[in-house]
Amino acid sequence: ATSSDQALDQVPGVSIIDGQANIRGGSGWSYGAGSRVQVMVDDLPLLAADAGDAKWSFIPTENMEQVEIVKGASSVLYGSSALNGTINFRTGYPREKPVTRVTMFQGMYDHGSQNLNDTAYNLDYWKNNAPLYGGFNFFHSQKAGALDIVTGGNVFYDQGYREGDSEQRERFNANLRYRVPKVDGLSIGVNGNIMHSEGTNYFLWLNCKDGAYKSAPNTTSDYTTLRATVDPYLTYMTKSGNSHRLKSRTFIMDNKNNTNQSSNAISNYYEYQYQHHFNANLTATGGAVYNINNVKSDLYKDHRGTNSAIYLQGDFKLGKLNLSGGARAERYTIDNRKEKWTPVVRIGANIQIAEGTFIRSSFGQGYRFPTIAELFVKTNVGSLNVYPDSLLKSETGWSGEFGIMQGFKFGNWKGIIDLAVFQNDYKNMMEFTFAQWGPQTDPFVGLGFSSINIGNTRIRGAEITIAGTGDIGSNSSLKVLGGYTFLDPRLISYDTTWNKKIGTNNILGSDSSNFLKYRFRHTAKLDVEYTRGKWMVGASARYTSFMINIDKIFSSSIFEIAFPGFGVDYYRQHHHRGDMVFDFRTSYELTPEVKAYFIVKNVFNNIYMQRPADMQAPRQFVLQFSVEF
Repeated sequence: ATSSDQALDQVPGVSIIDGQANIRGGSGWSYGAGSRVQVMVDDLPLLAADAGDAKWSFIPTENMEQVEIVKGASSVLYGSSALNGTINFRTGYPREKPVTRVTMFQGMYDHGSQNLNDTAYNLDYWKNNAPLYGGFNFFHSQKAGALDIVTGGNVFYDQGYREGDSEQRERFNANLRYRVPKVDGLSIGVNGNIMHSEGTNYFLWLNCKDGAYKSAPNTTSDYTTLRATVDPYLTYMTKSGNSHRLKSRTFIMDNKNNTNQSSNAISNYYEYQYQHHFNANLTATGGAVYNINNVKSDLYKDHRGTNSAIYLQGDFKLGKLNLSGGARAERYTIDNRKEKWTPVVRIGANIQIAEGTFIRSSFGQGYRFPTIAELFVKTNVGSLNVYPDSLLKSETGWSGEFGIMQGFKFGNWKGIIDLAVFQNDYKNMMEFTFAQWGPQTDPFVGLGFSSINIGNTRIRGAEITIAGTGDIGSNSSLKVLGGYTFLDPRLISYDTTWNKKIGTNNILGSDSSNFLKYRFRHTAKLDVEYTRGKWMVGASARYTSFMINIDKIFSSSIFEIAFPGFGVDYYRQHHHRGDMVFDFRTSYELTPEVKAYFIVKNVFNNIYMQRPADMQAPRQFVLQFSVEF
């Protein structure tokens, strides 16, 4: 994976649609603004101060130890944007021995072609020179007395399989932690990450036939970005095992482009957390948060926002029963707009009823304040405008889950099967919707997109997951991760405020039913990896059913006026059976320090659309070498 979102897209119940994190259908496609999933690195939020979106390529995957995903409302500990869940990336710290690792890779895009209505179309805009991508990562960690040192970096370039979608980036990160010798349990440190990137953004295809890898007129933009985080922290562990944590993050973003859409944003986040162990069975965690966002932008103008919160959670163990409960109060301000303090609660229980058998249930409330982009963005993509809505109301909601997990073991191979049913209810859900938001004197008679409170929604579903790892014979091992998710996402009642202006069907979308836009009813994923001696062979498969509902504009004849031959509706009429993508990988250990990998992404060269007018990559061949010593 060349970016963290590609890795996450392999996880059952999680999908990334054009950069938008989506856990169990909690989000659709929001044009890069707002997130119902809190994305964190080392327990600190990494959502942008202006758009509230995740910057996936900025996350230091070369220094990643583990990724934790919580499905369902997690706002008690993690705040507003955890309405749908959390994704927490944890970076590593040194072990007893120093480690240095370097990975180099080179990839090539294969030719793209599709058969549409019994007619073959060549999609290559590059003719005979296939686009390339590649780069290298490095990682080093060691202990120097009481000082822990970790450094890492990434250089990456991508010529792009789509016209106007190139990228080049350089990233460097470092973690420093000093364990104060004279004060037992006290450590101080600072983590830092900086990335420079430049390239061209792609948004819409030229047409659905031979122009699916080409850009519609005036829809690309050249950009240069600088992103940096500095995270000072202090941790003190008492002799009785209680802890005090002071942590902070300054997140700086500077985005420049050639379409008058530049922005500069600085987020300063501060948190104090105290954890107290009353005894072996009862632990309480409490804290306070203060966050300041300052944005200067051509897109949104200049704004200042703050977020204050206090929280308390208790975890109790009684035999084979584990209970958890907590509450949080949160308040947001942007400029002169001040929200009231909003409380949320979360409770959960997990009990072991037999050997390897666990039953759990949980209930959590959520709350999300609109982002600066959703409130104030005013821009255009080609002939289409994006309009602000300064009257957006905050979302509230709750999620509930009931699940059972069964562990099993065959010799030295062990795994789990997990079955869950869930429901998420949202009030005043925010979604971008197409309508006439501007005056007729505007380009395209004021038609465009704006984020609005569509009304109340309900998402029900079920999910089954299987995971396992271990030895299956002499010098052989097998890893498995797979799952299936069923969704029934519905708009329960629409906001009548907008009905008179844009009509119910525009809120509902192209399907004119209450099935929420940009969701898949069925998704299934499976990844299998077999290792024997020096060889490893792995394969993965991802299936998504037909996306039932999208914005009505994409299937409207009026869109053909702005972009002749656009053809999203035509494509969907002839491509409505869902999509299956297979990947393959193999590696060989040349020496104890050196491994060679050969990877094929999209093995059968399936040409498919993820969101409207955004055709996905054709088959790719990757050669990779990894050296560790």
